[in-house]
Amino acid sequence: MPDKRNKRLKNKKGAGGKKILVPPTKDTLSSDLFCPIFSFEYLQKDYCVRDCQAAEKADFAVQLRQLSELTWRELRAAPKHGLGYEKISQSAIQPAIPPHITKDVNLIAFRFSGAKPMVGYRDGRLFYVIWLDRAFSLYNHGS
Repeated sequence: MPDKRNKRLKNKKGAGGKKILVPPTKDTLSSDLFCPIFSFEYLQKDYCVRDCQAAEKADFAVQLRQLSELTWRELRAAPKHGLGYEKISQSAIQPAIPPHITKDVNLIAFRFSGAKPMVGYRDGRLFYVIWLDRAFSLYNHGS
């Protein structure tokens, strides 16, 4: 039985002909009522989970689980250094931005392992993780 957050799910047939519920993925407004889905398709080499220490990897996994239990609406309302996020200007990013990220894409940062930023962008329900800024070298974090 789907929970109350997922009222807009559509019925589709899955494997074996069973009905499954499929939420929207592209429409940001309607996807605000759904929990995020995380993608690592575009994770950058120099800011990768492979570079994290064991404790950072564990913290990252726990944070992804916590974030995936809240809707995008709840995440937007949460504190930016808690479970919420903040916008990061593309012009603040020091390394090259992957070519598929156009100028109109809003970058946002969640935190993991303390205050370490996980920077990427949202597309409907999906959050594409692009950089794990464990050394605070991705952009100027202020003093």
